[in-house]
Amino acid sequence: MFTGIIEETGTLCEIKKGTVSAQVKILCQKILEGTKIGDSIAVNGICLTVTALMKDGFTADVMAETMRRSSLSGISVPGAVNLERAMAADGRFGGHIVSGHIDGTGHISSIVQEENAVWYTVKAEEGLLRYIVEKGSVALDGISLTVAKVTEQDFQVSVIPHTRQETALTEKKTGSMVNIECDVVGKYVEKFLLDKTPRDTESRITENFLMEHGFL
Repeated sequence: MFTGIIEETGTLCEIKKGTVSAQVKILCQKILEGTKIGDSIAVNGICLTVTALMKDGFTADVMAETMRRSSLSGISVPGAVNLERAMAADGRFGGHIVSGHIDGTGHISSIVQEENAVWYTVKAEEGLLRYIVEKGSVALDGISLTVAKVTEQDFQVSVIPHTRQETALTEKKTGSMVNIECDVVGKYVEKFLLDKTPRDTESRITENFLMEHGFL
């Protein structure tokens, strides 16, 4: 699990594409501290497993489903990527629950400066927008952000200078693709509400059961 608080901006220096999958090589420094082969690292919000470590980076395999769902299929090399290690059990929960499983992608349709903040408008499909709510959370390229406004075609986030400086958002332009992970809580709620599977709600705790097990 991740929190959407980016630890380092690395460089995607190589991507070897297969027929439908790929292998990526990423240059970084801070993220390597304490990292072992098999650990999870979120790369632009995509949970990837470290397959090899070098003194200046790591490699990871990308399966076909991830290539289809994310922006990795069209990312330029070399390119800046947001990096976050999986949350430690004793770590602070600074953002929101981020699984690292991308729901889909969107495109930045507008970037507007407002004093010390920058407004990003992201156009996305209806299937994604249904899970994005005003004042709720969304992960864009792995960055935990608060949704400021939602319409039928897009949504907006307002980004403070620190977040821009510490992430790859500085390289994004109008038209840039971004990975979107919606708040998982909303998806679970919808699943429970729509699930019509009949369930046996009759209690099996009877007087005889309690007597047989020494409770009476």
